[in-house]
Formats: sequence, C-alpha cells, structure tokens
Amino acid sequence: MDLKIKDKLALITGSTAGIGYSIAKALSMEGARTIINGRSEASVESAISELEATATGPLLGFAGDLSTAEAAKKLHSKHPDVEILVNNLGIYEPVSFEEIPDEDWRRFFEVNVLSGVRLCRLYLPAMKRRNWGRIIFISSESAIQIPVEMIHYGMTKTAQIAVSRGLAEHVAGTGITVNCVLPGPTKSRGVGDFVNELAKKEGKTFEEFEKDFFATIRPTSLIKRFASTEEVASLVAYVASPLASATTGAALRVDGGVVKSAF
Repeated sequence: MDLKIKDKLALITGSTAGIGYSIAKALSMEGARTIINGRSEASVESAISELEATATGPLLGFAGDLSTAEAAKKLHSKHPDVEILVNNLGIYEPVSFEEIPDEDWRRFFEVNVLSGVRLCRLYLPAMKRRNWGRIIFISSESAIQIPVEMIHYGMTKTAQIAVSRGLAEHVAGTGITVNCVLPGPTKSRGVGDFVNELAKKEGKTFEEFEKDFFATIRPTSLIKRFASTEEVASLVAYVASPLASATTGAALRVDGGVVKSAF
C-alpha cells in the first residue's frame, strides 16, 4: 500500500531506538524525509547508518535533548517545515508513589508532555499555512489504566490524550489531524532489557517471564505477549498518512486488548 507520504518531512522525537526507531523506519521506507532524533551525535549517526539499508527517502539527523526549550528552538530553526510530527520522546520508571518526589513529577511532565507541547506550538503555524499536517502523540494504555507502580508516568500519558484532543478541536475544519496512539506492553529495547533483568533475577527465561507477566500483571491482554515495536509503528505510519484524513481527535489503541473496553 502506498501511504502517499513520499517527500513529506517527518520528525520523530526519541527515534534512535525502540518504538521511535521503528516509526522512523516505517516512514522512511515510504519515502518520507525523516528526521532522526536522539540526545547524542553518536546515537543519531548509528541509527541513520542502520536505517539507510531500508530507507527510500532522505535521512536527516538532529542530536539534542528535546525536553528542553533550547533544543526545541534549535531544531525548529534548522528544520522549520516539519509536516509530520510524532511526539515519541518519553521516560518511565517503576517506583512506589510514596517515593516519588516533587522534582520527579515535574521531570516526567517536562519530558513526556511539555516536550511535545513545545514542538506543536513551534510547528503548528506552518501546518496551518499549508493547511496540512499530522501531529501524533505516542501515549500508552497506561493513560487509561494507570499503573500503580508508576503513577507519575500514567499521569503524563493521560495528559497527552487531553492535549491531543484539545489540539484536534483547535484545528477543526483544517487539513491537520491530531491523534494519540496508545501502545500496550511492547518489547522495545528498554522494556526488553528490563524484562530480561527481572527474568534472570527470578531464574526464568524471557518466554517464561512473559507468560507469567500476562497471566498475573496484565491478565486482560488478548494477545498474551509483548507487542513488537513494528506493530506499533504500522499504526502510526497509517495515521501519519493522507489516507487517515478522517481520523482525528482520537485515542487509538494498539495495546493487544489490554484495556478491557470495546470503546
């Protein structure tokens, strides 16, 4: 299927690994001019080198911490005409509620929410002038089912849905769409490393831990396994395309059925 995004300029924040990397791969395979972002030059260059094998569109790099206003402004100055903005940058950390200090609540909001808000504010005027654009927030099923082991993370994911819906209302009647994509438990690099470490501590293989995890921790999952980053990226690539022009203001789940709701 041709997603009709050839030559569109796409930015995926936090795209040197995990879900962001797979989204960058999917968009660049469709011919989009794709900006790869990471905190270091080395990580960006490494990701671009790997993606060159499959990309059919130009790969561009931007090294910088986009949780800061300074880096966001620098990026916008270098690439002012982004047409597809994927706000993927995010952090997570399992920790008991009583042990989360004020500064961590602020840090999680700054990275997971405000980073995307800033970029939307910077890129929305040009999208309005073109009367076309795609803004996608990578949220989580944790936005709906707040995980007790990281309430501050869940809070930021819920906030992303609120911002996304509000922006969609703000650009109603234009050629710009704004959506949230909600992955469920996904085997990204960070999650894979974390799960492998836990499995070793319990004397289990990854497969044994995965089976127990979905039996006890996420029992509502319908696929009973971690999704792959590619499965998440496929949905994002479609939503980023002109083919999804009637999809906006939505919270789109690619959660393996973890959220126990038909709506």
